[in-house]
Amino acid sequence: MTTHRMPTPVMYRVVAGVLRPVLRALMRYEVSGLEHLPRSGGFIVAPNHVSHIDPFPWAHVLYDQGRAPVFLAKSSLFETPVVRSVMRHTHQVRVDRETAGAASSLGPAIRAIEAGACVAVYPEGSLTRDPDMWPMRGKTGAARLALQAGCPVIPIAQWGTQDLLAPYARRPTISRRRTLVRIDFGPPVELSDLRCNPVTREAIHAGTDRIMQALTHGLEQLRGAKAPTERFDPKAHGLRSTGDYRSGGKS
Repeated sequence: MTTHRMPTPVMYRVVAGVLRPVLRALMRYEVSGLEHLPRSGGFIVAPNHVSHIDPFPWAHVLYDQGRAPVFLAKSSLFETPVVRSVMRHTHQVRVDRETAGAASSLGPAIRAIEAGACVAVYPEGSLTRDPDMWPMRGKTGAARLALQAGCPVIPIAQWGTQDLLAPYARRPTISRRRTLVRIDFGPPVELSDLRCNPVTREAIHAGTDRIMQALTHGLEQLRGAKAPTERFDPKAHGLRSTGDYRSGGKS
């Protein structure tokens, strides 16, 4: 695998220059596990998802470490005029969720990893529907990508962003004291024994389970609590897997 790092696009640096002061004004970070980040070469990060604002804190930390993450981003972001331009010029990867074309994003993502990028995949695919905000049942995209690319997967557990912006809220809760966000970068998920050519369905599901276990364990450490033994499954509860299941809006 390539050992260099993918250069940061100019537009990415511009956007980061605008956002970083805002993030510092709103949040303070408590970060652990940076020693687990690969020093070179492409890799995947797999965060839990509790708020629409939660991509920013851990991406901020990674950016300050010299790794500008490439997101597998929902297609609607590429259909909004201004946002579309930003997404394209920062080299983000479009994903048409819940469609047969979703797998087409793997090619560009693999090429980004081979070029030395850090590629971000939310393994839950949407904001968690678990009533207590634990990681819900994972989707297979992160494991599939990792097994095909042959790269490390770093789980990112995070907690606190929901205090600034509650799930599906339209306005943040601003207080005099900056919101504390805890972020933990876990050890690489062990997937080497699952790599095979071609990648099997069994290997993908086993890899997905390992990623979700690692993510849940990291969140348990941050919250000082134990997650349910069975992960919440939206389909088993009659809930749609993407979008605001409470009002029919989009996620």
